[in-house]
Amino acid sequence: MSAVAEAIPHAIHDDNLARRNAMVLAVAQALAGGNNTVIVSTASIVGAVLAPDKGLATLPITAMVFGMWFGTLPLGWLARHYGRRLALQSGSVFGIVSGFISYSAVMNGSFTLLLFGTFCGGLYAAAHQSYRFAAADTASERYQPKVVSWVLAGGVFAALIGPQLVIFTKDMLPPHLFAASYLGQSACAVIAAIVLMFVKVPPVRAKTDDSSRPLLAVVRTPRFLVAAACGVASYTMMNMVMTSAPLAMVGCGHSVTDAALGIQWHVLAMYAPSFITGSLIARFGVLRITGIGLALTVLAAIAGITGLTVAHFWTGLVLLGLGWNLSFIGATTMVTQCHRPEERNKVQSFNDFLIFGSMALSSFSSGQMLAYFGWAAINEVVFPLVFVAAAALLWLNFRNRLEARAV
Repeated sequence: MSAVAEAIPHAIHDDNLARRNAMVLAVAQALAGGNNTVIVSTASIVGAVLAPDKGLATLPITAMVFGMWFGTLPLGWLARHYGRRLALQSGSVFGIVSGFISYSAVMNGSFTLLLFGTFCGGLYAAAHQSYRFAAADTASERYQPKVVSWVLAGGVFAALIGPQLVIFTKDMLPPHLFAASYLGQSACAVIAAIVLMFVKVPPVRAKTDDSSRPLLAVVRTPRFLVAAACGVASYTMMNMVMTSAPLAMVGCGHSVTDAALGIQWHVLAMYAPSFITGSLIARFGVLRITGIGLALTVLAAIAGITGLTVAHFWTGLVLLGLGWNLSFIGATTMVTQCHRPEERNKVQSFNDFLIFGSMALSSFSSGQMLAYFGWAAINEVVFPLVFVAAAALLWLNFRNRLEARAV
């Protein structure tokens, strides 16, 4: 499908269209997010069995994050040249393939195949992470935080779909733990691809006055720098702790079901506030809500350090999810306020490239840190990065106040 074929007779700011797309994308987010949750809930446990070294147990999730990283810029290129919907559907193909490859990896006991399967899952994740931007494409500036949060609200159902799929299918093909779960992952991706057929995003018409700024000019603006810092801090630290949590729980003697339910509560906390986060941002301001999210992330790390019971793990994961929701939606909203319509694909994909690149580095190190330094060390890493992002947020707030007074 070409960008021309995807064109529709609406102005670029059409809140009715944005609302419609947000509802469709929320359903797709539930299915695609469930796909992602299957990997997070199982890959480190399967990796511990198949990997030649226990320190490599989280490498399959790292491979997924690398897939997210590598997929962001090509996704932006596809959206810019062939339309947003085709770019999103290309991710669905990798989501379907990911489940089949991971299934084959478990059946054949191949760690290499598992890495390839989760990498493809990461390419899919790069696509469904951009659903939030697709919803904002036609929204007015005031409406953008609402549609972004509505799309992410679909993750509430992902929190139910993914872990429950794992719990009901993990022993379906004995003795191959989680083999059937990966087949279910592929089925979710197929249904999500069907749902995406109903998304309508008009292409941005080229302007003859060459008003699009160079990417460097946009990313050097204070608002983008702070948005990227908050996005990196919220998503990177959330990923590091979440990736290690199932393996840490099993290592502490807790059951696989406890670990899967912990991820379920975490993902619910990640997405349930999305029903109101957009309204909170509109009422209290994006900087304040983002700052509250960063503070909750710090509280999550404190909960992880203070004990190793199921309650400590679950409390930390819930706080981590809540913090991610507020800070990441806030950071996303700031990004949408940094660019012009004709700049959206390159700026958004570069923002995600920074976030997922940082996630890849943290995810790669999380397995080694957990194996050699323990669960507490994973949580201690949260403090410096979150404090840097919080300092940047305070600086931007102070700068905005000075500019307001000058006017």
